[in-house]
Amino acid sequence: MAQISLRVNGQAQTVNVEADTPLLYVLRNDLGLSGPKYGCGLSQCGACTVVVGGQAVRSCNMPVSAASGKDITTVEGLGTPEKPHPLQAAFLAEQAAQCGYCTSGMIMQASALLSQNAKADDSQIREHMNGNLCRCGAYPRMVRAIKRAAKDMGA
Repeated sequence: MAQISLRVNGQAQTVNVEADTPLLYVLRNDLGLSGPKYGCGLSQCGACTVVVGGQAVRSCNMPVSAASGKDITTVEGLGTPEKPHPLQAAFLAEQAAQCGYCTSGMIMQASALLSQNAKADDSQIREHMNGNLCRCGAYPRMVRAIKRAAKDMGA
């Protein structure tokens, strides 16, 4: 066991876990965050996507030790029900989620994109979101939501 210091959603956290424990497990099991989801466990579906150090990462295969000292943001850290982040509001407005299982990973992947390229066009959005899977097929609505959020954020 190792004592690992994390900064999750702006809050300092310390966990006592094996250094190779997947970040996803620590976020869900130790810190009680339900946004990142276990999908495939192979970094292929994106349901577990969080932003670490400004980059979208698959938390199911990232050892928690690799996230130590970096800012970690989950969907819970973007906004609140009373004051949602523009991406969260846009996903609701565009009805970009059906079952909702992939939604937090999609929003976090989109968040990383918009922080790097606030004026992304449709093809850039699709390319960046490639690898985040939605079984419901809500992709066109997600692209609209991301563009809407970018506009609402002043891009």
